[in-house]
Amino acid sequence: MFFSPLGRVRIGGPNAKPILSRWNWFAITLCTTIAIGILFWGAAEPMFHVNKPPAFAGVDARSDGAARFALSSMFMHWTITPYAIYTVPALAFALAHYNLGRPYSLSGPLSILFGRAALGKAGDVIDAVGLYALVAGVAASLGVGVMTVAGGLELAAGITDSAILRFTIVVAIVLIFVVSSISGIRRGIKLLSDFNIKFFFVLAIFVFAAGPTGEILKLGAVSLVDFVVNFVPTSLAFGPRAGDQWTRDWTVFYFANWLAWAPITAMFLGRISIGYTVREFLLFNLAGPAAFGALWMTIFGGAAIEIDAQTGGALTAALNDKGPESVIYTLFEALPLAGLVAVAFVILTFVSFVTAMDSNTHSITGVCLKQNAPGGQHGHTALALKIFWGALMGAVAWVMTSTTGIDGVRMLSNLGGLPGLFILIAMGGVIIRMRLRWFDEIKAASQPAHIPEPPSTSSESP
Repeated sequence: MFFSPLGRVRIGGPNAKPILSRWNWFAITLCTTIAIGILFWGAAEPMFHVNKPPAFAGVDARSDGAARFALSSMFMHWTITPYAIYTVPALAFALAHYNLGRPYSLSGPLSILFGRAALGKAGDVIDAVGLYALVAGVAASLGVGVMTVAGGLELAAGITDSAILRFTIVVAIVLIFVVSSISGIRRGIKLLSDFNIKFFFVLAIFVFAAGPTGEILKLGAVSLVDFVVNFVPTSLAFGPRAGDQWTRDWTVFYFANWLAWAPITAMFLGRISIGYTVREFLLFNLAGPAAFGALWMTIFGGAAIEIDAQTGGALTAALNDKGPESVIYTLFEALPLAGLVAVAFVILTFVSFVTAMDSNTHSITGVCLKQNAPGGQHGHTALALKIFWGALMGAVAWVMTSTTGIDGVRMLSNLGGLPGLFILIAMGGVIIRMRLRWFDEIKAASQPAHIPEPPSTSSESP
């Protein structure tokens, strides 16, 4: 897509104007997708892999080989693959909606592949499946966010982590995102994501400078080489990796979570891309965020592995005694200004998920109201829907994390990822169909910068 003639096509037509600057576009894209995940798992995940590497890795626990395996696995889970899972359906939606006038729904782009069969009642079913997948996926991510905030409050303020504390955090997140949602994309989400992305960079620079900088660079370089060399067999789970419990607990868990988010999140990512070319879309939705994910995991994963080794297993002890949500705060305790950084991290985690909730409920509301113009989500009905969906996802997250902890998060990811997988496969078919059959129509499209009305179903190709 990037190197084909389609890469030069402007989303929305030749005269379309962007609604966001490139900086705000990148910030919103990053914060809408995996931001909450990198905060929770950046320091915690490598501790699992270093201490209990799978048999197929062929390395001893807590060895240099285990450290390389841990960080290369982080690259596998948090860089190009998750953003590819988001980018494919987002690009399919953007071109179908803005350039071909398809409805604002999951069934809109799928009508390019399946014709009228994807619209009407069948379209309602497709949208419902997408909403179900997102509820499970967001609830899973909200669960790890709530656990992170609760762990930070316990460390910084001495508030004991409990079901009541987690319930209070969920309610606060829902309330804040509703207030932000009322402000719309150009104010609420834009301001929150701008704050988030700047804070991300400041925190990453601080940990890199205050932590074991040389060891982080060395481990990051060798692990990146391992990741690139083994990308294909790792991605396709060749050999003994396929049947190992580690693969199901980690790689499948992550991919399922991305798949659960992808269908509805794609509508939002496609919506904010108007005015940019397909090539720019791929740079800002795939290449840029993947590079940021690699940078973040190098710094936080590398720092966690090295500091754990230097302190005789302090981060491992925190993982075993208090759970994965405590690992990042134990990492901060080994750095200067630990208390201040921990408080700032709690705030960052809270705001990150508010941003993600805000953006996705915009898309959910548009689907529920069957609005062809996603920018027109106003009024009491839209607000009530946002509150309903936010409360529902918050309730599911609270129940699962309060009763089953991280196992509940994994369960939710799998429940949402399965239907999301089939939607993603279909969206891949939409992209191929666009390239082969609809390129002339997409290239010639000259829609205005607002959302076009969809064509009547009678004009759909069979």
